[in-house]
Amino acid sequence: MAAALPSSSIWKPFISSFTSSLIVKPTHKISAQMALSNSSITTAATTTSNISNAYTSGRKLPILLFDVMDTIVLDPFYQDVPAFFRMSMKELLECKDPTPWIEFEKGLIDEPELARKFFKDGRSFDLEGLKNCMKRGYLYIDGVEELLRALKKDGYEMHAFTNYPIWYKMIEDKLKLSTYLSWTFCSCIFGKRKPEAQFYLEVLNCLKVDPASCIFIDDRMRNVEAAIEAGFTGIQFKNADLLRKDLSIHGIDISMNEPNENQDAAEVLD
Repeated sequence: MAAALPSSSIWKPFISSFTSSLIVKPTHKISAQMALSNSSITTAATTTSNISNAYTSGRKLPILLFDVMDTIVLDPFYQDVPAFFRMSMKELLECKDPTPWIEFEKGLIDEPELARKFFKDGRSFDLEGLKNCMKRGYLYIDGVEELLRALKKDGYEMHAFTNYPIWYKMIEDKLKLSTYLSWTFCSCIFGKRKPEAQFYLEVLNCLKVDPASCIFIDDRMRNVEAAIEAGFTGIQFKNADLLRKDLSIHGIDISMNEPNENQDAAEVLD
């Protein structure tokens, strides 16, 4: 971790707010900026066609690729971590070094080296205490677990596609994301980070599908734009309700209501 805010998922800077979720799906030759103006209807038609073709090949598409921090799980950095150090966010950003956290996310350094480099002045701190603080702060974003459960029930293939260090295992220990998706694409495993173009190509190489057969979901627009440039369908995450609606536009209709067993039994008796 570090002293100025790095561009990682946990230390990421302030994200500009948009009035609605952005859904885009360009070709490789269309720039991300141009893609943002594309019709959702055209995009949805293409995605729906891909879904139909997928059934004929025996693999249900599209494949869903989820960012984790602030898309599935609340990021504890903004409130919990400054409080742990008894600093304001401004003070924390001024005294930590940005580089080590990026290296840690890529799996280039281990925890002891992260701790040594964390502050610019080399001061020591309770690393285990920080880890426990973060683990307490890991929580599902409202409505997201229910959405993942519904997608899993409908048979969709889902993968985490995240900038995060080995500490993703702490998230798994607490929240059991693997119940719904696979921790397949973590920056600490691949040594690459979004929005690096090569990371997106690695994903396609591993999945062995065309980018048009993937929907990428992330709260950070620049990561979505990089996905668009690689040919993925991109959705900027805002909240669970909007994501459900956005997925519906792409032919993925999800019922968020669990069946009421008592009601079903009563209907049978009638």
